[in-house]
Amino acid sequence: MTPEEILAHADQGSEWPGGAGCAEVASAYQAALAVRRLRLARGEIPVGYKVGFTNRTIWTRYGVYAPIWGTVWDSTLIVRADETSLARLCQPRLEPEIVFGLAAKPPENPSLDHVFASIDWLAPGFEIVQSHIPDWKFTAPDTVADGGLHGRLLVGARRAARDIAESAEDLDRQLAVAQVELFRDGRVVERGLGHNVLDSPLQALRHFIREIQACPGAPPLRPGDLVTTGTWTDAWPLAPGQAWRAVFTPPFGEVGMRTI
Repeated sequence: MTPEEILAHADQGSEWPGGAGCAEVASAYQAALAVRRLRLARGEIPVGYKVGFTNRTIWTRYGVYAPIWGTVWDSTLIVRADETSLARLCQPRLEPEIVFGLAAKPPENPSLDHVFASIDWLAPGFEIVQSHIPDWKFTAPDTVADGGLHGRLLVGARRAARDIAESAEDLDRQLAVAQVELFRDGRVVERGLGHNVLDSPLQALRHFIREIQACPGAPPLRPGDLVTTGTWTDAWPLAPGQAWRAVFTPPFGEVGMRTI
């Protein structure tokens, strides 16, 4: 498909019966960057990035065996809303995640200490992912061309990183051992671990920074960018009228929403 066709499906929430047509992940990123340029041209503003498939426990379930990334937009970002519309989303699913906000541009090939120094805040979040491939039966290049499967991002209450940890080692350890309980309509549907996410969300953030720095044509990271680092559980199918809540081990907070 052309970038224009990919964007049209995203706008309409319609499926791609034959996939995006990218044979390799590298060419799929170039297709995704072409779609990004189309969105910029029509006035959408990039606010950060999502990182997907960082949870190794679900790789075999979806047939994708390495992390991917995509852009988060002002039009897809939700900040602490009580209700979230599923309109024009294609086969949406929910993921509880930790979101970081950057205070500074990270250096090239950063260490974990460099990454920690670049962080301003972190928050609990829900990413609503979507697949334009029927029945979520995609290839890795399809997921990249499909904007990293990003649909919406709900960001909960932010906390300054240095109110939580004094060092990269401390934050990495806290996130690795933290847990989340995911509730649907008041009942726990799954529990997950921070360790599931490339050993910790801080490790996932470093992985993403190195990957975007190495991607030809990718934009540089900027102060103020946010990055959501991948699901701690499986991705759960969404329908209107559901109440969802994710409760993370303190001090990482909780986030909730109702779908409409």
